[in-house]
Amino acid sequence: MHILKILFKNAFRHKLRTGLTIISIMIALLAFGLLRTVINAWYAGVEASSAYRLVTRNAVSIIFPLPFSYKDKIRQVDGVSEVSWGNWFGGIYIDEKNFFANFAVDARTYFDLYREYGISDDQKTAFMRDRKGFVAGRKLAQRFGWKIGDTVVLKGTIFPGNWEFVMRGIYRGRDPNADETVFVFHWDYLNESLKKASSTRVDQVGFYMVGIRDPSRAISTADSVDSLFKNSYAETITETEKAFTLGFVAMSDAIITAIELVSFVVIIIILAVVANTVAMAVRERTNEYAVFKTLGFGGWRISGLILGESIVITMMGCAFGIAATYPAAEAFGKAMGAYFPVFHVSLRTIVLDVVFSLTVGILASLIPIYRTLKMRIADGLRMVE
Repeated sequence: MHILKILFKNAFRHKLRTGLTIISIMIALLAFGLLRTVINAWYAGVEASSAYRLVTRNAVSIIFPLPFSYKDKIRQVDGVSEVSWGNWFGGIYIDEKNFFANFAVDARTYFDLYREYGISDDQKTAFMRDRKGFVAGRKLAQRFGWKIGDTVVLKGTIFPGNWEFVMRGIYRGRDPNADETVFVFHWDYLNESLKKASSTRVDQVGFYMVGIRDPSRAISTADSVDSLFKNSYAETITETEKAFTLGFVAMSDAIITAIELVSFVVIIIILAVVANTVAMAVRERTNEYAVFKTLGFGGWRISGLILGESIVITMMGCAFGIAATYPAAEAFGKAMGAYFPVFHVSLRTIVLDVVFSLTVGILASLIPIYRTLKMRIADGLRMVE
């Protein structure tokens, strides 16, 4: 306790300089924490992917549909436990800025396959009974103030027209990475409406979600599904849900790499700030360290005083930075909820904050320690503050 008291007194001899350094560290770590959280949010869909699900799409591109009749053949593949299907709807609510994912899905199988989405039995039953019904995630419902029984109109982009839906349920994620901003409605409603309009898109789906019994056989099961439609006019590619999601994330690799580089540049900036502060503090107390040497203080003790002062400053900045990261991330997540459905500070980010702060504290003290230990006592005593 006595040594800590000495370290704190040394660190705050120049209160303004130390205070500004701590604030700089706090802001830098806040930026680092937010950048790492953005990266984690980008990959949240990958982390939430289930090993028990495959995705089957058109081999040419996901924008090309597949025949509805494929579902029966896929069900017969050995290892397949369930088959569901859906279409990306691309509807707009009031204004284009109100972006959120909306899908036409098979209501009978969707929630059985996506068990990370929790919905009450009453709401699920009501959704099944109402062909115009829809279910939305908790965060999406909160964002627009939707309540059970509300009528919501989406303007179709892929499927033109104004589409009217009635809210019949709100689902909640059963784990932190579950997306609570999705809007799902009956694929049957979409398909029947297209039949009435004599559309050429009748009985077509955008993708199949395939439940499997054994994740260790995912590759062989996927190959079996694709072999069914080889040389057909609509060949398929079947891959794990994780690989499917990574395919979309990979399109933004350059952005992710840039964000990662910026996050590490922030750490270098912290190092420069702390190193400058420690160097100035040691230089001001050169004659004191010379006196310590005269009194017989060994190199390890003097090194410990300089290192301890550096770590005290960086860890205080780290503590304030971590404390500020949580409310900042919550506010940022609310503001960017449409683009980052899952946005929370991970334990790994906090651990990185602490590890980098300790590393910066140690590295920033190395040169001042080296110079102090190499300093001759006579030269040190001649130094004037």
